[in-house]
Amino acid sequence: MSSLFNLIPAPLFVIMACAAVGFTVFIVLNQLQERSAARSSLRQFEDDVVTTDEREKQLLAPVHQRVIAPVLSGAGQLGSRLNPPQYIEQVRLKHVQAGISSSEKVERFLALRLAGFIFIPFWLFFVFVFSPFGVGGMLKLALAALGAVLGFFAPTVTLDRKVEARQQAVQRSLPDILDLLVISVEAGLGFEQAVDKVIVNMPGPLSDEFARVLGETRAGSARSDALRGMQERVDTPEVRSFVLAMIQADTFGVSIGRVLRAQADEMRVKRRQLAQEKAQKAPVKMLIPMVFCIFPSLFVVILGPAALNIAESL
Repeated sequence: MSSLFNLIPAPLFVIMACAAVGFTVFIVLNQLQERSAARSSLRQFEDDVVTTDEREKQLLAPVHQRVIAPVLSGAGQLGSRLNPPQYIEQVRLKHVQAGISSSEKVERFLALRLAGFIFIPFWLFFVFVFSPFGVGGMLKLALAALGAVLGFFAPTVTLDRKVEARQQAVQRSLPDILDLLVISVEAGLGFEQAVDKVIVNMPGPLSDEFARVLGETRAGSARSDALRGMQERVDTPEVRSFVLAMIQADTFGVSIGRVLRAQADEMRVKRRQLAQEKAQKAPVKMLIPMVFCIFPSLFVVILGPAALNIAESL
């Protein structure tokens, strides 16, 4: 067996193994898709056919509900036991800030974290024992470190990017939403009716938060408490400033229209400043791909013929 491995190059062996795994996964998924189509056809006659066997009823459910979901749930519960309560609460808060309110998503995240920790020793064993792609020395250490970093940080980085994307969407839409609130309030509508106009005319993550605030206030919660809840769920400086101004207006009896007008002007200025800041950062970010990707190719095209002529003349 060892002589057979020595005859096959390492990159070819890795490619063959990946192809075999991919073909096996394709066959399994194809079979599962065919069975799912058959079960969906059977569900159409579910009202006409009376199934007395409980096991048959369970088998009619999709595969992800019968197999994958219980495994993820069990792994998530195990991850909940292994992690401290403060970390679990922080993960739940990040999911809320990303616009994910399902507890199943939190369990799935903890399951992915647990899978990442389990993946790291197997990856290190695979790299140092089999030496994939024929690498050695520092390249082997770099490949092992890359897999370990991905297994440890990949779920957290993905969740943080979702939170950041939602916060950026809120920052971009907040000035426009405040302008619509100002127009509605100055036209004679109350704050709740103005929020209704925002929810209907400007859909987005911030409009969803305003809809939740409006629902909480109509359910009997104080407006200040509902706004503070929105501040915790969004957690951006602009929303904190807006919530603080609205709470102060309710406390001291200041005109809401005047406060909204000042907030709209301030948010518009902040959005313009943020755009200018990103525009000034663009040349610095473009410098790295230009130096390492564009300039070498230009040097080869421009200086290459001259270098060949000099070499021939010498």
